[in-house]
Amino acid sequence: MSTQELASTNKAQEISVSTTDQYTLWQILGIWLAAAAPMGLLGWVVFPAVSAGLAPLDAGLFRIKLLAVGLVWQFVLAMIILYREEGNFRPSTISRRFWLNHPKSARSGETKKALWWWLIPLILLVAALEMGLRSTLVDVWTGIFPIFAEPEGYDMSAMFTPELRAQMVGDWGLLGLFFVLALFNTFLGEELLFRGVLLPKMEGVFGKWDWVANGVLFSLYHLHQPWGILATLPADLVFAFSGKRFHSNWFPIILHSGQSVFFLFLILGLVLGLA
Repeated sequence: MSTQELASTNKAQEISVSTTDQYTLWQILGIWLAAAAPMGLLGWVVFPAVSAGLAPLDAGLFRIKLLAVGLVWQFVLAMIILYREEGNFRPSTISRRFWLNHPKSARSGETKKALWWWLIPLILLVAALEMGLRSTLVDVWTGIFPIFAEPEGYDMSAMFTPELRAQMVGDWGLLGLFFVLALFNTFLGEELLFRGVLLPKMEGVFGKWDWVANGVLFSLYHLHQPWGILATLPADLVFAFSGKRFHSNWFPIILHSGQSVFFLFLILGLVLGLA
């Protein structure tokens, strides 16, 4: 068998696997619910019940810790699903199942490292969407659904008043907390579950629009902060599209992690007394 014939056979096998070994709609919704429900309960039941009477900084940090627990749960859930489907945690299995590989050409299916350069315009696009549309979409969404408006005490900016910033100087535990939150938020938690577990197995239900369904589901997952559901949708669609287009979930992980890097540098500046 020639090299070209072998490549065609391998590609056909990959296509066969991707189109037959797919989730049903109920499986997709079940995994979505297993991720969204705990975050919603932690944000809207546990936090109000326990945070009453806490100082603003303590309340804000407590909410972050609760959400971090929910994100860690998503990582655990992804690993449970991986083991049930594959029977092992080998790096090669994780890479194949979750599309943690070099980007591939959409036409040939061949690995092309030059496609990494697409990250530059995609990063700029996500930044433009976040800075140019986010606040407007929040206003539109909460104008249509006032019930989803952000309650008093939930705004993260309340943690960064001059008085509270002074309390953060030298608090390296705070930086550690935000590092854990960032790690599980935009990599091991949300991205591993939504783009790693779900995206590769949604084509059977949604066809070529599986990335759109994935982006919408990810936006709707944010029950713990519903004021941002519409505002996050444009970027969420870019995350899902990049993963599907390049058959590599390193793309959405990197694109999604921009906000985490920003906050980590912000907190580092506060801890060092530079902000």
